[in-house]
Parts: sequence; C-alpha cells; structure tokens
Amino acid sequence: MSSNKKSRPTSIQVARRAGVSRTAVSFVLNNVTDQGISAATRERVLQAARELGYEPNAAARMLATGTTGTVAIVIPSASHLYADSFLAQLFASVNEVCRQQGLKLLVESTEDEGQEAGGFVNLVRSRSIDGLIVVNLRTTEHEHLQRLHDAGVPMVLFGRNATNVEGIYSMGVDTIRSARIATEHLMNLGHERIAYVSFAKREYHSVSERERGWREALEARGIEVDPAWAEYADIDAKSGYLATQRLIERRVKFTALFAGNDTIAFGAIKALTEAGMRIPQDVALIGYDDIPLAAFATPSLTTMRTDPIGGGRDAMQALLAQMQGKTPEKSLLVQRIAELVIRDSCGARLATQAKARR
Repeated sequence: MSSNKKSRPTSIQVARRAGVSRTAVSFVLNNVTDQGISAATRERVLQAARELGYEPNAAARMLATGTTGTVAIVIPSASHLYADSFLAQLFASVNEVCRQQGLKLLVESTEDEGQEAGGFVNLVRSRSIDGLIVVNLRTTEHEHLQRLHDAGVPMVLFGRNATNVEGIYSMGVDTIRSARIATEHLMNLGHERIAYVSFAKREYHSVSERERGWREALEARGIEVDPAWAEYADIDAKSGYLATQRLIERRVKFTALFAGNDTIAFGAIKALTEAGMRIPQDVALIGYDDIPLAAFATPSLTTMRTDPIGGGRDAMQALLAQMQGKTPEKSLLVQRIAELVIRDSCGARLATQAKARR
C-alpha cells in the first residue's frame, strides 16, 4: 500500500546538499557560534535548509544548545486574557517576537485552580523554559522571584515599581506618576470629590500604585481623601459596573471618577448611565491604558495611554539579551509616563466649547 504523504526532510539530507557533516548542520541551525564554522559554510547550510524546508525539532535544539527554545509569560490567571485588553495586547506582542526568533511561548498562571503560588518556579526547575516574563505579580510572590533570581534565571518583571527584589530587571510605566496626572487633570477641571475604582484586588502592586497616585494627587491639593471614595473591581467590565453601583448605592457623593483601566471604565459608564447620571455633565470619567475601544465608547473615553505592544517588544528584547548572557540596554529599563488622551468623558471639551461661546 503506497502513501502520497511527503516525508519530512532530515538533517542528513541538508548535510548532503550543503556538503558538510551532520554535526555542522546541527551547530548552524541551532545557532551554536563557537565551533569555528565559517560564514560561507554557515550560509551554505542555511540555504540548503531553506531549499529543503527543514527545521530542527525542539529535542534536537535542546541537545545541541542545552536550551529548550521556549520562554514563558507568567500572568495571574489565563482568564484575564479574555477580559483585559492591555494584557491581551502585551501577550500578542511578546508572542510575535517569539515567533520571529523561532521561540515557543508558554502561558503560566499563578492563581488558577490547582495552581500553587509560585508554581511557575517548577517550569524552571524542570528545565522547561529558558526565561520568563512576569506580569501583574502579587506581593506574596516576591520570595519566588528571589529564588529564580538567585538561580540566575533570565527574567523580566513587567511593572517598573512592582518589586523590592534587588537585581531583577523590571520595566513598564511609572504607574504612580501616571495616576497622579489623571487625577490632576480632573482637579484642574474643578473636581475635588474624585472616586476611584480599581481594576483588581489590592494585592496587586499596580492596583495599589494607581490608588497611591490618586491619593497623593488629592492630598497635594489639600483635599482630604474619604475612604468611601474607593471601590475595588476584579478585571472585567461587569466588576467595574458592580463596583460603581456600590458607590452609588452607598450614596457616596462624587463628581468625577478615575477608573483603574478602560475595561473597568466601560462598566462604570453603564452603572452611571443606569443611575441617571450624565457623563461628563454629572460625573467626569477618566480611564487608563487607551485600549482600542476607548475612542469608540459613548461618550468617548478620556484615558492614560500606555503602550502594551511596544512594552511587549521591549520586555522580549530585555529577556533575549539575558538569554544570550548580555545586560539589557538601559533604554529598555526605564519608567515611562503614560500619555493623557483627552476625549469627551472628562468634560474638558465641553468646558472649552463653553468658553468659546462666551
């Protein structure tokens, strides 16, 4: 019985076509650079592999280089990818760089059912990955980061202010300063009673930092912060809706609201509208991240623009440098300030139009 299925090319065939040994093929295709292989030979092997359509499998790569060709991105829960547009964009960006570099990307969660805290450490212990990017880590995970750092594991923590573990490369947005800018913008529009709805629980550094920036901005203007102004949501728009409902049901008096991210702001829009509050006439609203849908909300959402796509690329470049035994460029490891994007929900445009009519 014959089969029409085309057999996969082998490294022996590549070696024959290039006129080199099979070992040389392994070194070239697995990017082993210290074996004295000339540039001309290297190009001949690569050309032969391209013509035959040959790619080394993961097992061969690991044997040749001692690496797995796999990195991991560690997030609180895989379900967050469905609800958090920022995280989804960051993941897509990291995945694209991995694809370009011929790397595989694993997703590891720290909170899903059956996962122990710091479970991602086992990925490294089992030599399943060559490096990892950690996003939105909880305060309780510090000890696990320290263990990985002490073991010399290539690692990037996404969230510049999110750790007190010395020597770990971290990056991202200066969340405290960016939250202050958002709150200052609302105060400059005349608001003093500014509520805050977080995007997740307090145990996340980025949540507590945004709250800190909101609080510091108010206090810097001599405004005493009422604890009743703060509510805590949990990632998705529904939780933002429910958190804003709680503010309203508790009869908290506020004229502006700072949402921990844009997804939460969408939920807040629904809750405020259902309560008969007009945005921005009755309550000014500002979000955080400037996700693609923010410009299409009703009203269009004023927000702080972060850059998850660029951030993902930078995080991967910093990780790749470590995986190659290098120090990441300092330009990658900086605190960036989110950009204020003014649209309709904060009321600034209405104020400008009113002045123009006078």
